[in-house]
Amino acid sequence: MSRDQNAGQNHSVRIDNSTFEIVKEFKYLGTTLTNQNCIAEEIKSRLRSGNACYHSVQNLLSSRLLSKNLKIKIYRTIIFPVVFYGFETWSLTLREEMKLRVFENMVLRRIFGPRRDEVMREWRRMHNEELNDLYSSPNIVRVIKS
Repeated sequence: MSRDQNAGQNHSVRIDNSTFEIVKEFKYLGTTLTNQNCIAEEIKSRLRSGNACYHSVQNLLSSRLLSKNLKIKIYRTIIFPVVFYGFETWSLTLREEMKLRVFENMVLRRIFGPRRDEVMREWRRMHNEELNDLYSSPNIVRVIKS
């Protein structure tokens, strides 16, 4: 037996007259596929793309000139599809669900803005429960699971 883990393994597959190299991961139609069916890197990549998209429309989402409904439509039509590309093949773990919810809550906090605390007379960030109450659509994880 060899200590080399690659010893004895084929590095290519031959079908008819074609030879295909065996790889650990590759990009197909914009989605990263792995031999272990690990989607953590794909979700990270999608969230990076969604974050870039979010930052490109950040001024619109925080504008006082636009209504909350219009801001939600911007989120659902511009940012959502970027994050969701290829989600049909995802099987989520709790860690990935949490990352997706954190991203969505970040966008929703920008849309709904801070809340004035009447008791303390100070501005504060909205809690997740308050965001869920204001955002009438199903959350990002529920959409993926459905």
